[in-house]
Amino acid sequence: MKLNRSGAAISLLAAGALLLSACGSDNNVAPSASSGGSAVAPAASVTCDGKDNLAAEGSSAQQNAMASFVAAYQAACPGKNLAYTASGSGTGRKQFIAGLVDFAGSDSAIKTEEATKAATRCGGGEAWNIPMVIGPIALAYNLPGVDKLVLNADVTAAIFNGGITTWDDAKIKALNPDAKLPSTAVAPQYRSDSSGTTDNFQTYLGTASPTVWTQGAGSDFKGGAGQGSKGSSGVAQAVGATEGSIAYIEESFATQGKLSVARVDNGSGPVELTTDNVAKTINAAKFKDDTNNLVINLTSVFGSKEAGSYPIVLATYEIVCSTGYSADVSGAVKAFLSVAANQGQAGLADSGYVPLPDAFKARVTTAIDAIA
Repeated sequence: MKLNRSGAAISLLAAGALLLSACGSDNNVAPSASSGGSAVAPAASVTCDGKDNLAAEGSSAQQNAMASFVAAYQAACPGKNLAYTASGSGTGRKQFIAGLVDFAGSDSAIKTEEATKAATRCGGGEAWNIPMVIGPIALAYNLPGVDKLVLNADVTAAIFNGGITTWDDAKIKALNPDAKLPSTAVAPQYRSDSSGTTDNFQTYLGTASPTVWTQGAGSDFKGGAGQGSKGSSGVAQAVGATEGSIAYIEESFATQGKLSVARVDNGSGPVELTTDNVAKTINAAKFKDDTNNLVINLTSVFGSKEAGSYPIVLATYEIVCSTGYSADVSGAVKAFLSVAANQGQAGLADSGYVPLPDAFKARVTTAIDAIA
C-alpha cells in the first residue's frame, strides 16, 4: 500500500478526471499481484449533501485507495471533491484534532490522550474509527535461488530482533527443507520513520510470537536489528539493492519492486499472499465492541490459525466525529464515506487492497449512517 509522505494531495480537477499528485518517497501506482481480480461493488444510492470540497489527511498506506474513492465520489456526486494529503497517520490525526481537516486517515486507531483531544474538537462527541481500507503486509526478500521461502511468526520475530543472523539457520531450514539456503547474512530492512505499518507488523509479532518478540509494538521500529529507510518505497528499494535482505512492506511495493514474497505459516501450513487468503482473515476479524467505533480486535486477526488465512494485514481507518460537525460537513463526510464503502470498493484488489467483505461492510455502513 501506498504513496507519498511529502504531502501529496488527491483532487479531481474536472468531472471524471483524477489527478493523483505523488511527489515524495512512497510513490506507488503498481497493480497488485494478488489473485482474485477486481471486486464488483454494487452501486449504492447516495444523497450528495454538504459542502462541495472536503479535506482529509493522513495514512500514505491508503492513498491509492483514496484515489479510487475520490473518483467514485465524483461520479456519484458531480461537482463534489475531496483533497487527501498523504502526510502519515500521526500527522493526519494531529491535523484532525486541530480541526484543520474534516477527517483523518490512520493505520492505527485513535485512542487514549489523542481520543480525548479529538472529542474536544468534535464538540464533546466521540471520535470514531471506521476501517475502510484493508491490505496485506508482505515479507519481501532478496535471496537469489530461493523462490518459495516459508516463514512463521517465531522465525520472523527472530530475524527482526537479531536472533537469526544467517539464512542457513536451522530454524529457517526446518521450514524450508527443500530450499538451498545460503550462508548469506540476514539483512533486515525496516521503516526509519514513524509508521502505522511498523505498528501493525510489530503487533503481529507480539501477538503471534510473544515469547520471541518481546520488544513491544508502536509506530517506531523496536527490533534493534537491520537498517532503516524512510517510507515503504525506500525500504523496497533497499531490499532490491541488498542481497540477503528482508522487509515488511505493503504488498504493492513488493509488486512494484518485483521482489520475492514469503509464504507465512500461521500454524496450519504455508499460506501464499493472495486476495482470497487475506479476505479469509478479514472475514474472521472481530471488533472490540458492539458500538459504531469500529476498532478491530487485532488478536482475532494476527493470532488466527485458520487454515489458508494470510495473517499479516493492515487495516487503516477513517477517523471521524460521531457528532459535532456542522451540517454542511456532516452531510459531505457521510456521502463520501458511503460511496467509498460501496462503489469505491470496485477495483481495489488491482491496487493491492482487499475489498470489504459483506458482513464487515454492513457494520461500516451502519456506523457511517449514524454520524450526526
